[in-house]
Amino acid sequence: MPTVMLVHEVDDVGHWLSSPRREEFFGPLGITARTFVDAEKTSRVGLIVDVPDMGTFQRALESQDAADAMRFDGVHPETIVMFVEP
Repeated sequence: MPTVMLVHEVDDVGHWLSSPRREEFFGPLGITARTFVDAEKTSRVGLIVDVPDMGTFQRALESQDAADAMRFDGVHPETIVMFVEP
């Protein structure tokens, strides 16, 4: 199972951390996520996700549901950086 690290900016770290949208979006896909906050730059956050299927994950991230979840969570999509475990 691939592990992916995502880093991005958000409007409000507290809202992002407490949002149920990650679980609602990732859970049905079998994806688990751990959250992280940049200790020095308070609007930057990260996720480490375990992804059962990268194709499904990529398609999900490109969906309208993902865009809606990101908007709800205050994610700045243009700041997303993704790292994939080799």
